Formats: sequence, C-alpha cells, structure tokens
Amino acid sequence: MKYVRNYFCPGNMVFALLVLVMMGSCKQSGNSEGETSGEDRPAAETDRDDGFVRIFDGKSLDNWQGDTTYWSVRDGVLIGQITPTTLLKNNSFIIWQGGTPGDFELKADFRITETGNSGIQYRSEKVEDVPNALRGYQADIDGRNNYTGQNYEERGRTTLAYQGERAIVNTQPNADQEGSLRANVKNNAWTVREVTGSLGSQDSLRSLMKSNDWNTCHIIAKGNRLQHFINGVLISDVTDDDTVNRKLSGMLGVQVHVGPPMKVEYRDIRLKEL
Repeated sequence: MKYVRNYFCPGNMVFALLVLVMMGSCKQSGNSEGETSGEDRPAAETDRDDGFVRIFDGKSLDNWQGDTTYWSVRDGVLIGQITPTTLLKNNSFIIWQGGTPGDFELKADFRITETGNSGIQYRSEKVEDVPNALRGYQADIDGRNNYTGQNYEERGRTTLAYQGERAIVNTQPNADQEGSLRANVKNNAWTVREVTGSLGSQDSLRSLMKSNDWNTCHIIAKGNRLQHFINGVLISDVTDDDTVNRKLSGMLGVQVHVGPPMKVEYRDIRLKEL
C-alpha cells in the first residue's frame, strides 16, 4: 500500500495555531506603520536617564518659590514671562525649594523667544534686600544664542567662560580688600582666569542651537569643575580654583532677565545628585 502523508496530524495543527497566535501578537504590539508602542519600548529607552528625579511636576509651582506675576505653569511647562505692563527692575528667579545640591547633574529642556534672556542658576544664594534674586553660577540662555551655554556668575565674578572655552578661574589678588571683586571685572568678564583650551568656534557651536524651538541644557557640577552642555555638546568647561569666591553647593533656580517683553519655557527638569 502506498504511504499517504497525514497533513492534519495533531503536531501540525499545534504548530499552525502557534503561528497564528504569534502573528496576532505582533500586529497588536505595533502601530499602523509597524512602529513599537511606547509601552513596549525597551527599558533603556524609556528610562534613559537612570538616577534622575523630576523636580518640576509639570502641573503646579509646588516646591518652587517665585513671583507669580512672572511665573506660571501651563501644559506641562514652567513659563517665565515679561509683558509690557510687568517690566522688571531686577532679574527675578523662581527657586527650587528641595535642597541645596553640591555635586549633581541637571537636565532641562528650554525654549525662549528671540528677545529673551534667561538662565539656570545653581550653587547659589539669596540676595539680601532684593526679592527673588540669586547670586551664583548660571548656565546662560538667550534667544539669539549669543551667550547660551556660557558660564556666568550672577551678581559675582560675571563671565567665567564664554562659549567654546575651557577655563581655569583663579583667586583675585588682594582678595581680602573691600571692592577687590569688582576691581577684577572688565567688560563684564572675570579677568583673573586662564583659557586653557577650545571646545570649538562660537559659530560652530551656535549652529547646533535651535532658535524659537526646544533645546536641552545639561549641567554637570562635580567638585570645582562645572560643565555646560547644550543639545549634548559641551559649550563651556570651568575649573574654579578661586577658593575665596567659588561655591560648592547652593540653591537652584531659573531666571527672567531685565529687558524687553519676553517668554522662556522650561520642561522636564531633572536632577541627579552625585
């Protein structure tokens, strides 16, 4: 008798059912263009900033202190805005109330209008007799990207490193004399510093910054070394050897600056203490 293969044996039926189940599962897990849904993305993608904690909840000003004339929250965004009727006499900050970090990394997305001037303040202290004012290091931000990413010390030694500079900051001579701090500032920059290297030309670095769109600022403060990144690129790198004026911990805040009407927006503000 000639052998006839049985195509409907139980083993083949089980295999066919498994194939159908797998096809249905693959179809459900992607969108219409074959992309993976957010729930199914690898953990490394959804949790790419392991160790970072969001310090702005995107819903309220809880744990932040500032003048609500200038600061508000809408659609997950912290907004600082100056209007023609609310012009400033002094720079105004909204200050995080969650601590005074020393060594840390901070990441935040920002967007700013062309005439805007802002910055992320860190290792700072309050200024007496001036409401909502801070003194300390700042990752500078402006709408024309002339200063974005540089290291500027608010109400202190002024510019410590321009865009594209790796610099060492030294103690000023006669540090114990009254007025010696301002005596070592010229053209809004600290004169007692040494530029030790280049991170790229200002034009090339500015070409990586988006105008009227979202950018990401990343600050790494570890010991006396302070690094500012914009969109993943190192813009300024300061080693602060000024034992008289440097700060190793302090407050965090963000700024609206004296000047014409403007708006700056921050979102996804994340901190990792080291």
